[in-house]
Amino acid sequence: MTSSSTPSTPGLTRFNTQQDRAALAALHEVCASSAWGSKLLAQRPYATAESLFLVSDAAMAELTAEDLAEAMAGHPPIGRPKPGDPTSSREQRGMAGASDGLKIEMLELNLAYQDRFGHVFLICATGATAEQMRDAMKDRIGNTPEQEREIVRTELGKINRIRLTRLVEEETV
Repeated sequence: MTSSSTPSTPGLTRFNTQQDRAALAALHEVCASSAWGSKLLAQRPYATAESLFLVSDAAMAELTAEDLAEAMAGHPPIGRPKPGDPTSSREQRGMAGASDGLKIEMLELNLAYQDRFGHVFLICATGATAEQMRDAMKDRIGNTPEQEREIVRTELGKINRIRLTRLVEEETV
């Protein structure tokens, strides 16, 4: 049985009953957008993980460009996970075995992407190889800012779902 069909999990119960401050902190670990977190907090309690995911998706669709920028600021560049952050290390595991040449290429692409769009390259890296991430960056660097903003919104939504799943399935705090 998946979390989306499970009426209640220990993590979902904990999230539903946490004080607002603690719940907002947990949501901030999922997504750095305060608008997104506030929308999810306002809809508590959630009967199922799927209902939480649906509210997350709706909140993501409503984020402004500024809200997206705030969310992206919480993500390290691909190939450079936050030191000591198991979440970014786990999500970027595909870069761990990359050759030095590929790591240098990713750094150069990251810098070119940031120069073009003004923010980090955001991709749902979970399960992706270093080569797949590089190829995606090469493909996306030619997008218009508007196209890229919508791709980022989609990728952020995927990341949020993965992180929310972990949140609602955790047995302990």
